[in-house]
Amino acid sequence: MKFAPKKSLGQNFLVDDKIINIIVEVGNIEKEDVIIEVGPGNGALTKKILEKRPKKLTVIEKDDRLINFLTKNFSSKLQIINKDMMRITYEDYLENNLIIFGNLPYNISTQILTKWIKTKGIEKFCKRLILMFQKEVADRIIAKENTKNFGRISILSNWKMKVEKIIDIEPGSFNPKPKVESSLLLFVPKKNYFEIKDPKNLEYITNIFFSQRRKMVKKPMKYLFKNFNEIAKKLSIDLTQRPQNLDNLTYYRICEIYEKSIN
Repeated sequence: MKFAPKKSLGQNFLVDDKIINIIVEVGNIEKEDVIIEVGPGNGALTKKILEKRPKKLTVIEKDDRLINFLTKNFSSKLQIINKDMMRITYEDYLENNLIIFGNLPYNISTQILTKWIKTKGIEKFCKRLILMFQKEVADRIIAKENTKNFGRISILSNWKMKVEKIIDIEPGSFNPKPKVESSLLLFVPKKNYFEIKDPKNLEYITNIFFSQRRKMVKKPMKYLFKNFNEIAKKLSIDLTQRPQNLDNLTYYRICEIYEKSIN
């Protein structure tokens, strides 16, 4: 059955069997694994996942038309949740040996990623996330300091995740063809990561720094701290540097000091 993709939901269905097989292989599914697939679309990837015989498969889909199709074709083999992926409380679905697949709507892809990163306990339960992004966004996620793409999403993603680009994907692999290239990224949650009390504080701090990314870091440091010179010296920060020149760890340490200052 064919569906006219809804532009309002950012739907671009993956139709390239070669890419679908790569995604499944990156997932490295074993019989004890619990799978969540977000945005299953017409079930092309769902079918391949089921062939690997995981312990459990849950799909999350907002479009009622696709829910009816998935129910008809797969209902006995998986759990179907008819909800907006942004309104899901993912803590409710955390189980051991969890693997998450997602061909994410590009207009909300970073919001979804951020929601997962901030999900309490994800690093204890989740083995990996295999997610599709617009290439431009993927390049920002994996960017290192001292590059033009380095910024807020790079810092947040690498806080709790090891991130690796698997492959770039041409528009022709989708229906309809998007106007941009896509990239497949693999995220492996870190068992040990820098302790931050509230990730919202990290988001707040990076927003202050990168809202004026061409300005020297002295300005945001001065905004955040009365004793900014002392803190800069402690963290070996050159206040004439730009936000993209500070590495991930420095931002986590800034956040740690900020959290202590507001308590």
